[in-house]
Amino acid sequence: MSVYLFHGSDDVLVSEAVSDKARELIGDQDRSLMLEEFDGDYIMAGATESAMTPPFLTERRIIVMRKVSAFGVDDLDILATYLQGPPDFTDMVIEWGSGRVSKVIVAALKLCGGQTIDPSPPTRANERREWWETQLSGLGLVLDAPAVALLIDWLGEDVTRLGGLAATLKSTYGDQRINKERLEPFLGERGDTKPWDLTDGIDSGNAAKALLAARRLMNAGERHPLQIMAQLHSHYSRLAKLDVADVPTLAEAEALVGAKGFAAEKALRTFRSLTGAGVRRAFELLAAADLDLRGSTGLDEDVVMDVLIARLAKLNGVVSQRR
Repeated sequence: MSVYLFHGSDDVLVSEAVSDKARELIGDQDRSLMLEEFDGDYIMAGATESAMTPPFLTERRIIVMRKVSAFGVDDLDILATYLQGPPDFTDMVIEWGSGRVSKVIVAALKLCGGQTIDPSPPTRANERREWWETQLSGLGLVLDAPAVALLIDWLGEDVTRLGGLAATLKSTYGDQRINKERLEPFLGERGDTKPWDLTDGIDSGNAAKALLAARRLMNAGERHPLQIMAQLHSHYSRLAKLDVADVPTLAEAEALVGAKGFAAEKALRTFRSLTGAGVRRAFELLAAADLDLRGSTGLDEDVVMDVLIARLAKLNGVVSQRR
């Protein structure tokens, strides 16, 4: 008996990981006899009942349940009850998808010794590179260091593009070592990026980096400019909480912004550079851009966002030059 729950921010990546786990569990046995997959509009009680049914002509059963996060409380209670005593002959693979996993399900998984797996790449640079190298190795590709760095930067958060790209590279180069020159013609458009790449670029006064991040968010990430505006408003709202009579200590900053450790330290460092006047000016720029996006000037959305981000980065750039 084994239970695996897959979750993460990228639904496609989670779905592929579930399919990979099912194939791994089936191995070279008869898929049609071993596997029962529940997807679309299905009844939770029916899925758990199937999981309790002994296998026919095989030693084990494999139950795959898709989009479980869409179920309500009552159905999740049914699943949790099953997980409290699953049969030895059934392996269950659960696709939760994005969003926080229900506390009821988390507790039930701990009780039965189930595994919770997030197939998304790590966010820390070193761990992220190791993750990508592991994926490339598993796909049978050999890239030199500059090519790996280019691939990571270019694809960004669009990890799901790796499979198709790998198949193309494999069919073209086979087992040959791939360098940047061989890789570049196959990359296509730049992928999505992390939302904080935008604010990091702005906070460091690096307009070029911030503009690149914004364009990747809007193009590959398909974010609407108003979504990015909301992100920026949230960013400066957090900084505004630090605009008190005396510049707070780190401990005070943690309490004010509601974050611990690195996140609070980063916000405090940015506020000390920008100052309260800079934060207030940022809100003025955001308000003006919001009107422009809603048609007050007739400017193209891309132009409005480029001007806004360049001006926000300049606020930090002026401070950086003074230090």
